[in-house]
Order: sequence, then structure tokens, then C-alpha cells
Amino acid sequence: MAVRRPGPEDLQAIARRFHFTIPDRQLPVFQALVEAFLAPYDRLDQLPEPTRAPRYPRDGGAAPRPEENPLGAWAWRVRIQGATGGPLAGRTVAVKDNVAVAGVPLRNGTVLLDGYVPDEDATVVERVLDAGATILGKAVCESLCFSGGSHTADSGPVRNPYDPTRSTGGSSTGSAALVAAGEVDLAIGGDQGGSVRIPSCWSGIYGLKPTWGLVPYTGAFPIESSLDHLGPMARSSRDVALLLSVLAGPDGLDPRQHAAPRPADYLAALGGDVAGLRLAVVREGFGHAGLSEPDVDEAVTQAARAFETLGAKVEEVSIPWHRDAMAVWNAVALEGATAIMVAGESIAYGAKGRYAVGLVDAYAEGRRSRGDRLSETVKLTVLAGQWMADAHHGRYYAKAQNLGRAARAAYDEALAGHDLLVMPTLPLKATPIPAADAPVEEYVARALEMIPNTAPFDVTGHPAMNVPCALSAGLPVGMMLVGRHGDEATILRAADAFEREVFQPPAPPRHGG
Repeated sequence: MAVRRPGPEDLQAIARRFHFTIPDRQLPVFQALVEAFLAPYDRLDQLPEPTRAPRYPRDGGAAPRPEENPLGAWAWRVRIQGATGGPLAGRTVAVKDNVAVAGVPLRNGTVLLDGYVPDEDATVVERVLDAGATILGKAVCESLCFSGGSHTADSGPVRNPYDPTRSTGGSSTGSAALVAAGEVDLAIGGDQGGSVRIPSCWSGIYGLKPTWGLVPYTGAFPIESSLDHLGPMARSSRDVALLLSVLAGPDGLDPRQHAAPRPADYLAALGGDVAGLRLAVVREGFGHAGLSEPDVDEAVTQAARAFETLGAKVEEVSIPWHRDAMAVWNAVALEGATAIMVAGESIAYGAKGRYAVGLVDAYAEGRRSRGDRLSETVKLTVLAGQWMADAHHGRYYAKAQNLGRAARAAYDEALAGHDLLVMPTLPLKATPIPAADAPVEEYVARALEMIPNTAPFDVTGHPAMNVPCALSAGLPVGMMLVGRHGDEATILRAADAFEREVFQPPAPPRHGG
């Protein structure tokens, strides 16, 4: 495509935006000098971009038929057979629809990306195929992944496998629903405020947000680089460990991995006991005013105490920073998502990553031509985030990033004397899906209200996992286990023991398909 040149009025508009002036008599000079800066772009436009052709054949697939999509969880159906052998041989996988699968549409929950088809596989997609898995399709995610409910995707709501009138949780909505319903063995999810753990909790499955940077994000649509995570979802802690062992490790392309921990032997952590483990029940994770449900708090308290019968030591601790960490997350997510996910067209400038140029073009065009189709949560994020940038010039984003280290230190201090932190994954059970004509207040509340325990660990980067621990009123309740940076193995050890000795979630009712 040809590189467009600015006219005099364009230069003046840019100058006004950045609060300086160009005298009219100097405009021709400035225009000529800008042209000198832009001339090399013509050559850049001509240079061929290196691409990585997919190694496993696929036919592109098709949109799901209604009869094969009873929960609204499939975004696209395709069958991609991986290597003939490997640790995932014989296993089926769904990929969250913010992750690139070459030759398959990527919508990220929004019509803004209609027509965009990636030509490269994300690193995590390559890895599951190399490990012998069979990908069965793309799973619906929330619009631009900015919702913890399951009602904001432009394709329609994803329905909870335990009660189709209720939310699956988001934003990895379809990933959780498909795993819970038994339509796939494993799924890849993403997590910036809880989006692996939230739907895992409400769908009664196991979902792990790894340590920040452990799993490469290359080929996934970002929200905010310091919050972006990809992680495994499955019906057992063993399968979570298996999938994590395939996904983890540097790819040399994701700048988020500059200080990532080394992968461990996660499967070796399973099958033993938890004798001697020290668990800290975090007081501030319970009793969220106007939000926490007593049966959820009680179920998680009882689940934590059950570890004592398995030989672990359990005690209560106070981490006041846990409540303040939400304010930190709020600033990072609002201002960072506005700058990167929306205004930045998904590009985090200054990072030596692998960029999908076609995605940038498609999203930029879609955002300008269909901006009204942004979800209400994204619209409000942009309004608040851009106002803070305009009014306060990034000072609160900067302060929040600095305070994120203080929040991490507070959790690390508690983890210095304990192996794991314990609290409810979500303070409430799955909520009803809002009606299509619900007031915007209800729409937004059902999208964002559930995150006070999950979002802090996206800021601090600690690994955190949803472990199903009870059913109440027929709906799943989840316990969250949080570990030291790089210590997913201890989380998986405890989750596996709890699953084997204390509680295994029952399969949800079948809903056809």
C-alpha cells in the first residue's frame, strides 16, 4: 500500500494536538522536512516481510451450525491434526478466539475484525500441534476480551453448562464452556483480569494463570502488555499440568518473557501428598461488601480446612494490599488498554515483539468504520482511560505500575512463610445473563463486578489457579490457589491432591448438540 503524505492542514492539526504551533510562513519548510522523514517508508513498504508458514495442513473450517453449538461457545469449527505422536496425542483442543490460527478467522469477540484471517499460527498453537493435539476450532471470547461475564461477544452470549440462563464467565468464555461440556479435552485461555480463572470457576473446571511471561503471548491479541497472560484450562489438574508443560517456555519473540521463570516438570509434582505444605487463607479475599455470597465464602473456608486433613498446615493471614491492588489494576487496565488495545491498534510501541501487520490493518479499519459496535465495557474503558491520559498525562498509570511492585512485595512477604495463598476465586456464583435490552448499568456490572480477587494477580504476575471445591444451589464454587513466582508446580501439587482426596466436580447436565 502507498504511504500517504500529510498536507499543510494535516501538519497543523497534529501540531495543535501536541500543543505547539507552526507559523504559516514555515509550513512549506516543515512539509519538505517531513517528506524527508517519510521517504524511507516507501522502501519499507516494498521490502518483503518474513512469514512463518503453518506446518500442519488445514482447510479453513466453517462457522458452527446452531445444532452443534447449543451453548454458543464455538466461534469457528476446524479440524487441524498435529504431529503423529507427542504428549498431547489423542487430545482435542479449543483455542480462544483472540489467538491466531493460520487460515482461520480471528474475531476476538467483535465484528470489528470481520474478514480478518491470520497467515501464521500463534506460538501456543504451534506448540500444541507439535505435541500431537488435534485442534477442533476457535472458542468464543468476550468483545476484545474486556469482560468477566459471557454476554458481550457480538456472536451472542455463551451459556453456562450448569445453567444456560447464567453466565459462563469471561473472557475465555467458550474455552471454559467447551471443556466443561466435554466437547474438547483442553483449551487455551487468556487472562488480564481473571479471564482464565473466572470462567473456569463458574463452569466448574480447572484453569491456571501462569506466572507472567512463562507462556509466550506471541500471536495473541493484547490488552495491556504487563497484564497479558495465556494459560491452560481442563477438566482435571493433571491435564492442566500436561498442557502447561507444552505451552511454557520462551519463544524468543515475546518481550513479556524477558525475565520469565524456567519451566518445571509440572507432571512430576502430581500424585503425591501435601503433608507439610503451609497454606495461608487470605482474610481480605472474603467478605467483599455487596458482592460476596455467604455460601461461597463458607465453601472455600471448608475447602481450605480440608487441606489440614491431608497433612497441610492452614492458617489465616491478613494482606491489606489485596484490597488496594484492585485500584492498581484499574489504572493499569483502563489507561493501558486504551493506549494499547484501542488507540494503539494492538501495538505496544517500544517492544521487540512479533507483530501481525494484517491484524493491525484490519483492526484499524474496523475500529474506524464500526466504532459503534465496540462493547459498552470497551467504550467506557476508552472514555475513562483517555480522560485520565488527557487530564493527568499518565501520572496515575506510572504510579500504579510503581505500586504494583509494592503489591507484589506484600504477597511475596506472605509467601515467604507459606507455600500457597487461598481465597475464593470469585466471591459470588454465576450470575444471570443480562437480557438483550438490559440497562447499560446492568450490562457493565455483570461484566466487571466479579474480579476483586483475580485481577490483583495479573498486576503482580503471581501464578494463580481455580480449583473447583463445591457446588451450591447447583452452581460451581471455585477456590483460588496462588503461589510464588515460577512455582506453578506447588499449586498443581495441591490442586491434584484436593481433586483426588476431597472434591471432584460433577459433570454438568447435557444440553444437546
